[in-house]
Parts: sequence; structure tokens; C-alpha cells
Amino acid sequence: MRIDIKQPERFATVFESVTGTGLHQLISGIATDSRECKDGDLYIALSGDRTDGHGFLTAVTKQGATAALVSKKNIELNLQQIEVENPQLTIGKIAGEWRRQFEIPVIAITGSNGKTSTKELLVHVLSTKYNVHATEGNFNTSIGLPLTLFQLNDTHTISILEMGANQAGDIEYLCSIAQPTHGLITNISPAHLSGFGTIDVITETKGALFNSLKDGIAFVNMADEKVASIPITGKKVMFGLTSNCDFPADIHHENNGSLTLTVDTHEIPTGSRNLSFVKNSIAVSAIAVSLGVDWENIIIQISSFSPPEGRCQVKKFDEITVIDDTYNANLSSCLAALDYLNAFTGNGRRIFVFGDMFELGDESAEQHMEVGHKCTEIELDHVFTIGNDTKYTDSVLNSNINSAHFETSAELITKLKNLLHAGDKVLFKGSRGMAMEKIIEGVFIN
Repeated sequence: MRIDIKQPERFATVFESVTGTGLHQLISGIATDSRECKDGDLYIALSGDRTDGHGFLTAVTKQGATAALVSKKNIELNLQQIEVENPQLTIGKIAGEWRRQFEIPVIAITGSNGKTSTKELLVHVLSTKYNVHATEGNFNTSIGLPLTLFQLNDTHTISILEMGANQAGDIEYLCSIAQPTHGLITNISPAHLSGFGTIDVITETKGALFNSLKDGIAFVNMADEKVASIPITGKKVMFGLTSNCDFPADIHHENNGSLTLTVDTHEIPTGSRNLSFVKNSIAVSAIAVSLGVDWENIIIQISSFSPPEGRCQVKKFDEITVIDDTYNANLSSCLAALDYLNAFTGNGRRIFVFGDMFELGDESAEQHMEVGHKCTEIELDHVFTIGNDTKYTDSVLNSNINSAHFETSAELITKLKNLLHAGDKVLFKGSRGMAMEKIIEGVFIN
């Protein structure tokens, strides 16, 4: 990861206030990956399970780094090295001090699914009233979030921070850095079970966001039992598909298959068939109204929103409809994506191309089979799987579904090229490590 530093003098002041050491030269950027380090950068030497960033100090010196935050110095190098007990925790502390300079609303978003899509939609809606600072890309971790905060400056009037978690305690730590004033937990489902162990640990970990808002506002999804059960320490705004909410909502289908959303009596023609997007829109509406955005702008912005790359993007290739939902996958997002595929009308075949869901621990086989049962329930025409655990999906498919499991992407690409024709609707889904977008490229672009 790497970011540019736009206010080097200001950063140097904050850096010295935390570390007790002044930078010999002003920096132009911060890098945590030696391969991305540029001339004038501060390099953060991180120690991980597989690699130790201290092994690349010579390389970043040659690349022009002016300083490095380290836990052990290499005295042979002509590089300013600021020695601290833990470089990762130290850059987090520096980011926390940077954040304290700004008295603006800071909205933190976490959850098992829909974090990025909800964040992007919220940015789109709030931009009608605010100059928005927001997480970019995958900068939502204990390493990425501090870097995101360093891009916050005096021109911003609001910040939207995505928070990811892979293990217990992650969200509590991120909140200690970001000090959010508002918080949203999109939903809670059994994602990343290999890191958490149980759904209750996931709930406790995500719930740390609401616990951090003693003087803030928690936006509570009352349609999610786990989210609704989390204790609230500050104020709360409730939304959901039920009447006992501050923002009650209803969803209904139009004749063309699109979904229209009604939130607190305001009708929003989304133009989308994506139920997950529409549910995210309820949360965004509640937040936007609470922050002073008028309903006219909310309706316009939701209706005009285009999803980020790889998140239920609908594309056309020679009259074949492709649903690109390749960014990531867990059980609940897969089931929602299948419902989305099922909502498409017309005579073409409905086809699912499915890669492994990662980080499910002992639940992996069962959850992959549950996806297969869903495919049978909605009576798909074809299901093609690739990976290790999608074999379990293939094993439970109804005999009425034309299915096959593939060992290599090349074989799968060849099959799809020979099979697909005009009118087909094809959903591509899998965890990030499966790179399912490359299969789309192989079939339709290369």
C-alpha cells in the first residue's frame, strides 16, 4: 500500500509529537510495500507471518526512501530509521492524532457484506451537500485505514471510513484510531469464520463500532437480528423493512423486474433488480436524511448510482447479459447474487459460474452445499464450478441442472465460449483470490 502526503509539514509535526523524533527531511508519501516505495517516501517496515519488511530496507533506500519506521535498525544504511516497538501500532497512533485535528462527522461502516457498495453509494449521495473524504480501494484494514486518514484535510466536511475485520478485536482497534461520530453495521453473517470461529464472535467484533459511539449515533439495521441485538451506548437511528423504525421501508417489484423502494413514505425508483443494493439504499437514506440531505437529492442520487467494478455490475457482450459480482464472496452475498440473477426476465438461460468462497473454516463444505441447494431451488439452467470447495456445490445440484466442475480456468473458459449464446444471463461469483474476473475476460474479451 502507498499514499501521497499532500501536507508534509503538518505530517512531520504530528509524526514528531507521537514518536518524539523529528524527520530529517519532509516526506512525499508513505509506503508499506517496498515494491511501491518511491523517492521521498516514509517506509513502514511491517512484520507479518510470511514476510518481514525489515528485509527490504536496503531496497527502499536504493529507491529513494528518506526515512523508515522500524522496530530494529539496519546501521549499515544511509537512511533515517525511527526505531519504535511496533511500527504498525505507531503509524496507527500517528493517524489517530491526525484525525483529532478535524471536527467533522466521521461515519464508520462495517459488516459482513455490502460495506464497499454502501460506502460508495453514501459518497454519491452525500456529495450533494458535503466535500467527502472516503476510503479508497481496499484501504479498510489496520494498515490501510491509517493511510486513508492521512488524506483527510481541511477542505473535507465529512469522512466515510470503511472498516474490515478478519479477527476478534479488529473493529475496536480501528475505532480507537478513527474515532467515528456515526456508525453503520450493514449486516452480520458467517463470513471469515476461519478468523473468528463463531457468529457470536463476529457480532461482538462488529458491535465494537456501536460501543465506540457513546457520544455519537448508531444506525441500526432492524431487519438483521444480530445487528438489532447489539447494545447501543449513544443515540440510535433505526431503519429496516418493518414499521417500528425511524425509517420504515418497503420494496416492491415493477413489471420490468426492477425494484422500487419506499422509505418513510418517499418513493425511490431504483431502476435496479439487485435486492442487496436496494437494502443498502435504505441505510444510506437514513444516514443522509439524518445529516441534512434533502429527499429530492437522495432520490436522484440513488437512481443514478452505478455500482463499483465487480459488485453486481451488469454488462452486455453480444446480447449476453453478464452479472459481474467477482469482487468477493461469502454465503449471504452468494445467496443474494443468485436472487439477483433469478430476478432477470426473458427467455434466455440463467447460468451461474461459481468459484470458491474462502475463509469459512470448518463450515466451508456446508456453506458451499447451501449455495448448491439455492441453485436447485431457483431452477437454474447451468451451474459451472471451479476450485476446491465448490465441488461440494456441484455434488448437491439437482439432476435437472446442467452442471460441471472444472479444475482449470482454461477449461472453464473454453466451455463457456462454446456454450453461451444471445439471451443468456450469466452470474460470475467467487472470493477475491479466485480472480473470477479473469474468466470473464477470457470468455468475452481475450
